[in-house]
Amino acid sequence: MRTITGAAREEKPEAPAEGAELLRLRDHLGRLGLMSELCDARTALLVQRPDVGLPLWVFVGYGGAYYSWQSAEKRHPVCDAAGAALVLADYISGRVF
Repeated sequence: MRTITGAAREEKPEAPAEGAELLRLRDHLGRLGLMSELCDARTALLVQRPDVGLPLWVFVGYGGAYYSWQSAEKRHPVCDAAGAALVLADYISGRVF
């Protein structure tokens, strides 16, 4: 029987790489006056609608190349966080379906 003494501490895993991309998107959404928050695991961004309705979950998918939402039916390249924020703003305001 093998025992571990003293050094058996749980370490917090590193934040996923998508977390940095989601933070950039959150910052751009904030500049547009939209509220959003990063989930604790830094794997998704919860975007609040400005009026009434359920919030929107945004993920980084497709190998880290795209922001995706609406069950991955909608997407925008992560290299353009400002553009993604504008597209999301139109989407959650009901101007784009």
